[in-house]
Amino acid sequence: MLRSGVEKWNPDTSVRGPSADVAPIWNPELLARGAALMTLSKLQGELAWLTPADRVAEVGRSDDAGDSTLGASVPGMTILLGDASVFSSEHDVRDAAARQARPATTRRGRDPYPCTVATPKIVLFYVFAPLPDPEAIRLWQQSVCESAGLRGRIIVSPHGINATVGGDIRAVKRYVRATRSYPAFKGADIKWSDGTGADFPRLSVKVRPEIVTFGVPDELRIDDSGIIGGGTRLAPEQVHELMDERGDEVVFLDGRNKIEGEIGRFRNAVVPDINTTRDFIPLIESGALDHLKERPVVTYCTGGVRCEVLSALMTARGFREVYQLDGGIVRYGETYGDRGLWEGSLYVFDKRMKVDFSSDAAVIGKCIRCGSPTSDVVNYPDGDGRDLAVVCTDCRSGLES
Repeated sequence: MLRSGVEKWNPDTSVRGPSADVAPIWNPELLARGAALMTLSKLQGELAWLTPADRVAEVGRSDDAGDSTLGASVPGMTILLGDASVFSSEHDVRDAAARQARPATTRRGRDPYPCTVATPKIVLFYVFAPLPDPEAIRLWQQSVCESAGLRGRIIVSPHGINATVGGDIRAVKRYVRATRSYPAFKGADIKWSDGTGADFPRLSVKVRPEIVTFGVPDELRIDDSGIIGGGTRLAPEQVHELMDERGDEVVFLDGRNKIEGEIGRFRNAVVPDINTTRDFIPLIESGALDHLKERPVVTYCTGGVRCEVLSALMTARGFREVYQLDGGIVRYGETYGDRGLWEGSLYVFDKRMKVDFSSDAAVIGKCIRCGSPTSDVVNYPDGDGRDLAVVCTDCRSGLES
């Protein structure tokens, strides 16, 4: 039995801990999962001691009676994971996690999504915060997702985290609680949407120089409040207030790739002719957007992460009045649906390819083959193609035949 408390492990006494009722740290499955969590202690330079779930009530209780969580306590922080309590020491943390971790498919009752998804949900979020040890966060996030059977994409960098994951609603809720248990991520703006149950082919958790690749990792300055020198945040309602005050003087600048803007964008927005986020810096420095330097510019993107970086880069390059749509198109759509300034469908980076905010969504895209109206985006020239294109249903059938 795991006792409701913690006794400090003494390596000179026994690897089992100072008393028989403390869980053995050599339990292969629990150690593997706990090891990734233990790396988080490096972020504060202290040793993490893991405690039972009943010690983490301040993080929030499960909405599902059958759910339980694994808690890791560090002075000033609480970290959650999966279904049990673990006691461990910080010893060869990353090697232990890599060597002993078991895939979620081996755990009874934890078949991976999508096979057993009852109510599929997807969450999208990002946080800009200094992370001294991104690899520690990567190991932790991977362990959390694998234990819950989630799939999706997570990027961790010294600047923060950018994640989109999906699975059954109960597992996704556990993941959100676990992620918010880390102080730097406590205030994460989590954006929920309905999934299909087969939205991501796999789980990918990687460390990169940037959480969104503009190609200038050393230029960004980050503190506990986020990006330093970024544009002024505007809630959806504040965007409308700005439009009421300044009218046609206001310019919407799409911070996404061109293909995304082809099926949905803000009314009269400037949609740069770019294929990747890396193209923004050369575009700005070429002078192509200089005519906007003295005007109020509202940058926007899917969930807010790209326009948060873009607004800072534009401000640093002489744009006088730069704003960012807080929460991105997702938050705007939740607020106004298709009754505001947004037109069309929202492109998303999973198998859904696009979402609409209502049944009244305008169709503004045009098929590249026949020119008919459509909001469908597909891999091109076929299902295995790496390019994306707007293609109607009839023409898509022709490509597949």
